[in-house]
Amino acid sequence: MLILSFVPEIRGQKVLTLKECYDMALTAAPIASERDAYLQISAVRDKNLSKSWLPSLDAGGSFVYNSSVVDMTDVLGALPIPGIGGLIRPLPHEQYKLTVDISQVIYDGGSVKGARALEKADFRINEKQTETDLYKLRAQINSCYFNLLLLDSQKELLQSYHELITKRMASMNSALASGMILKSDIDVLASEKIKLEQQLSENEVRKVSLLKILSSLNGTVIDSSTKFVLPAAREELSGELLRPELQIFDLRKEQLNAGLLVLQSKRMPKALAFATLGYGNPPGSNFFRDEFAPYYILGATIKWNIFDWNKAKNEKQVISLQQSIIDSRKTELTDNLNRLLDAKIAEISNLKSLLGSDTELIAIRKRITAAAESQFENGTITATDFMDELTAEREALINHEIHRINLAMAQIEYLNISGKEIE
Repeated sequence: MLILSFVPEIRGQKVLTLKECYDMALTAAPIASERDAYLQISAVRDKNLSKSWLPSLDAGGSFVYNSSVVDMTDVLGALPIPGIGGLIRPLPHEQYKLTVDISQVIYDGGSVKGARALEKADFRINEKQTETDLYKLRAQINSCYFNLLLLDSQKELLQSYHELITKRMASMNSALASGMILKSDIDVLASEKIKLEQQLSENEVRKVSLLKILSSLNGTVIDSSTKFVLPAAREELSGELLRPELQIFDLRKEQLNAGLLVLQSKRMPKALAFATLGYGNPPGSNFFRDEFAPYYILGATIKWNIFDWNKAKNEKQVISLQQSIIDSRKTELTDNLNRLLDAKIAEISNLKSLLGSDTELIAIRKRITAAAESQFENGTITATDFMDELTAEREALINHEIHRINLAMAQIEYLNISGKEIE
């Protein structure tokens, strides 16, 4: 792991945003290297496919022994030509041949083009699938990041109340010495102070645990001094869906269309030119020449599958059915995502409403606490009564922070559901 040295600092404090966490996690994840691997695989395969247009070279050799060969000695020897019988010899029983065969595609019916389109579609699907797997990391990062924000806010509030109670106890000690208050009043505050210290200790333990998880996800060490920035609230949220899973469905249809090109190329005529360079005995088809000599053969061929027993038609029907399945799956996922967005919109609306009432509640609780503090100083209420009001104020403030952070988290989750990037 690396130490966080690249995040900005404000007054000596390290700052880490949610977007930076996403970026670091995408780099640190073990599967992040898959995209480069798929890119290299696709490049190699495409290179091999493009070489299908290059001539092919094959070397060969053979030895053949024929038990029976054409012998025209008797036939030609009977002709009334002086000395012809001595010129005619039977064909050799053995045949030796060393060859270099060269073939060149002239027209392939679009098979290479279709294969390259299919390979490109495969690469884009693998690339998008990797992106989908990495996208799932965001939910884990969100959970850690926003819980850390909540713990930091709670810690600030707890420390503030801890300082307040500590100061209040210091002022009460002199009053206790003069007999103006009872020891039980100080005990009430001391009890509350211990509770706050326990909550601060628990807060620190949870923060350390979450920092370890976030550090593991980001591939870097994040210490407890790091400040986490609450993402800015958004007034408008678009319902447009850009999830990578939906894009995979579109890419799979493109893959099927590329498969149609390959299928159609199988029904197209194909033309080849060929040449053979050889050395043998007899040379080429000259069976009357009993000696080793070089020879060559030139030619061209065409092949056209004019009837395939409807196999291509059946394969097209299969591809059409597969496209229908993809459309159904995409529609189902789109409907599910839209339902999640609707639920998240309702949650965001509710949190905004709670924040509005929180502001009013906090103002009321502060007035009640101030009045209780005055009454406690005048001796009209006990320390327990005062602490009850102080605790109620603290809970109102903590709930406000919870609602504020949950609102930001709900908006980020809305963006993640829709597949949009955060700013």
